[in-house]
Amino acid sequence: MFSWVKQEQGGSNKEGEMYQTVTEGLQTLYTKKLLPLEETYLFHDFHSPALEPADFQSKPMVLLVGQYSTGKTTFIRYLLEQDFPGMRIGPEPTTDGFIAVMHGENEGVVPGNALVVDPKKPFRKLNAFGNSFLNRFICSQMPNQVLQSISIIDTPGILSGEKQRISRGYDFAEVLRWFGERVDRIILLFDAHKLDISDEFSEAIKAFKGQDDKIRVVLNKADQVDTQQLMRVYGALMWSLGKVINTPEVVRVYLGSFWAKPLQNTENRRLFEAESQDLFRDIQSLPRNAALRKLNDLIKRARLAKVHAYIISYLKKEMPSLFGREKKKDELIQRLPEIYTILQREHHISPGDFPNVTKMQDMLQHYDFSKFPSLKVKLIEKVDKMLASKIAVLMAMIREEEAKQPPAMVSGGAFEGSQDGPFGQGYGEGISAGADAEDWIVSRDKHRYDEIFYTLMPINGKITGVNAKKEMMNSRLPNTVLGKIWKLADCDQDGMLDDEEFALAQHLIKIKLEGYELPTELPNHLVPPSHRKNPTADALYNHIED
Repeated sequence: MFSWVKQEQGGSNKEGEMYQTVTEGLQTLYTKKLLPLEETYLFHDFHSPALEPADFQSKPMVLLVGQYSTGKTTFIRYLLEQDFPGMRIGPEPTTDGFIAVMHGENEGVVPGNALVVDPKKPFRKLNAFGNSFLNRFICSQMPNQVLQSISIIDTPGILSGEKQRISRGYDFAEVLRWFGERVDRIILLFDAHKLDISDEFSEAIKAFKGQDDKIRVVLNKADQVDTQQLMRVYGALMWSLGKVINTPEVVRVYLGSFWAKPLQNTENRRLFEAESQDLFRDIQSLPRNAALRKLNDLIKRARLAKVHAYIISYLKKEMPSLFGREKKKDELIQRLPEIYTILQREHHISPGDFPNVTKMQDMLQHYDFSKFPSLKVKLIEKVDKMLASKIAVLMAMIREEEAKQPPAMVSGGAFEGSQDGPFGQGYGEGISAGADAEDWIVSRDKHRYDEIFYTLMPINGKITGVNAKKEMMNSRLPNTVLGKIWKLADCDQDGMLDDEEFALAQHLIKIKLEGYELPTELPNHLVPPSHRKNPTADALYNHIED
């Protein structure tokens, strides 16, 4: 997981166990504390396969899910800025399987059956989904700078209709759930012209239940509609998502056109650029937050394993020793919602920690309750102790590792040059406007500001704060903002403004009214010439004024 992050001194818990890295600590805690509980109560049969070393050591992964022709494969191509082996793009359903796009020294494709026996890849447990799935699963390896930090999982285009869903030959929703538990980010892609959520897409989204913090939504091809239509499309998308994602929070939606071709409608260009930069920053932060994400997933898994142990042991306790076992089993399965309530009260467990009751009832039909293990308090206590104390040790280690050697952000591909240079977001706009100009940008409108300045009765070339306040209040900006503008404009901090300082204040007000943020310190290119320490700048300004 974090093999690129090392720690010199490591960390230890009260029992003296030493962890050299967070990866090692997570793996040790899982193997020694949580895995025995999972194995005892058949957790892997009911919920999720056991974790392996590759699950802890793998790079952050991004899962792309969407209906066909919404631009999933094109989105990957856009991020990498090059084709990857096995890539097919077209308006028809082209990607008919799962493609794990990962870094490799040599370009090539590894088939699914070979992939699930590779101990260095985190896909070994996918073997349980059988040949029908493995024949449609490949790993596309290539040397690419973006893939040095993250891996990307492309999925088949989701279709509508019962017939297509049956023909897959494997449980599509379960495969997505498996990936959803292990990836760092889930991106749902929608097309501006394809907002309907089919039955299969709805099941796919429901498979990510419990992973809501990982989900982001991208409304792709947003340049193909004008502003008025985009507002309607956005509203329709939020309405559709609200029926499927049952959370009180509004899911984050990124608007844009994620491919390297000219925009069809340029009226929202600035919005699309801001949205793409927000999405890039979110993806770039994944390596930095990977440690916390895997720690968080381990905690969620431990809580579910505890609840599962209580359920299984309760069913065992209620079973008769000799006669009427089948009848009692059916009764207990029917009473499972009531059993959930009993366990909530008895062990002070939140209702949200319990597994889906309908799914649990279906799975319990295939087991003999009399063979279930009884409650082993020591196993539960081990997990409780891990959650109470040992997780805190790893939390401290994460901060130490970040302080010593912060994980590198995702770079290369579309991320390269997206921040710096003249095409970076906000370059030459707002507070940055005039940074490359030879003249003082405020001087371009200074003649207008001077007319206002001389109506405010300056004394010895300066106006008082009272007179300046009257004029600045006309902007209707809050006092907190105007106070910040005053501090930035009063360069000599004498409580008064000369004509240049007043012009600067008006310029800053204009910037704020246009929707840009104010700086904490005044940039050099906005300092009035008469207040600069560089006489060359003063001479240049005076020459321009003349």
